[in-house]
Amino acid sequence: MNDLLPSSSKLWSETEKRVKAVFEGYGYDEIRTPIVEHTDLFARGIGQVTDIVEKEMYSFVDHLNGDSLTLRPENTAAIARAVVEHNLIYSGPKKLWYYGPMFRHERPQRGRYRQFNQFGIEAFGFDGPEIEAEQLFLISRIWKVLGFDLLSMPRLEINCLGSRQERESYKSNLVDYFSGYFNDLDSDSKRRLKSNPLRILDSKNPNLGDMIMESPKMSSFLGANSKLHMDGLCELLDDFGLSYKINLNMVRGLDYYNLTVFEWKHDSLGSQSTICGGGRYDGLVEMIGGKPTPAFGFAIGMERLIDIIKQQDNLETSSVLDLYVVHLGEKSKKKSIVFAEEIRNSGLQVKVDVSNSNIKTQMKRAGASGAAFVAIFGDSELELGCVTVRPLSLDLNDNKLLQKSVPLETVAEFLLDSVKNIERNKCEKI
Repeated sequence: MNDLLPSSSKLWSETEKRVKAVFEGYGYDEIRTPIVEHTDLFARGIGQVTDIVEKEMYSFVDHLNGDSLTLRPENTAAIARAVVEHNLIYSGPKKLWYYGPMFRHERPQRGRYRQFNQFGIEAFGFDGPEIEAEQLFLISRIWKVLGFDLLSMPRLEINCLGSRQERESYKSNLVDYFSGYFNDLDSDSKRRLKSNPLRILDSKNPNLGDMIMESPKMSSFLGANSKLHMDGLCELLDDFGLSYKINLNMVRGLDYYNLTVFEWKHDSLGSQSTICGGGRYDGLVEMIGGKPTPAFGFAIGMERLIDIIKQQDNLETSSVLDLYVVHLGEKSKKKSIVFAEEIRNSGLQVKVDVSNSNIKTQMKRAGASGAAFVAIFGDSELELGCVTVRPLSLDLNDNKLLQKSVPLETVAEFLLDSVKNIERNKCEKI
């Protein structure tokens, strides 16, 4: 688990702000669920024979009532539980988004922590490929608003897992195929051969790579309706011009998926290249006690996303600080605290240096703060009822706003007018 320090928080906040704006721009509503759920929810929803349930969940017994509880390893099952519990789709389909921490006890690796954060979307009550295309378009828009260009854009891979019946037929065929190579399988794959052979296709063991590539493909077991659904999605993606690759070996790591599954990958992350994944899970709501409900969603790993953004170094983080206040002596320091409150009443963001450092050190901090202006409080200026205001940002200097003495009662007006002038000049240049 890791700390998010102030040096990184601005990039995180800017990324969060942009992603949330895209979600809301598509008409999705935010939902927040507890980080603790009953263990049985994940065992039923995710699947008993998955790495998450078998190895990675942080589970514990509530000493007050003996319940088995788990820190959520993912949020789809939890949101489906909330949909059922609160009857959220009684009035029609729902489009929901979430953001928050998840927990998995897996081997630490690049971009992966045991407490990690995910953005995600879950849409309930939509059974056609249209909702799938919309979400893939939405994700593509997220990459663009985060500064990805054509050369750095994550690549999309999709597959179709068919219906439950088609998948059972496929599983039977996989058992026959892998049984012929039983002695070559690793211990995990041998165990999964009878319980859930699809998980073998998701193996990260490089020694099984050729065997998996030559295994039977789900596409050979799809019925007419599943093929029609997949064709409908591909047609929509083609109409929009969204590039994709069909990956017949993709199964995703959770048992609740059916029909469409997808992943967005980025080469800069190495072998752990997936930064976004999801798919359709039409049986999950019924599995946890609700009425049959079609559903489709995805999750984006925040840590991996930030890793890529840092490598590209093309996402600007704008400062929200308008004014940094420094002082010369105790009298001016006390006055600056009251002055800052009056400036904040005008809607401006102000940070006051309340240390006992010398003015040189304070000015250095002001320059590193990202503030647009610095206000310098000295005893002589206070006797005149003024404060020295100096621009700090390059935009303000380009506009030839020079250091000047400003009456205390007009500082807020001066700052607001200066910012407006800068914005006006930017628009004129455009």
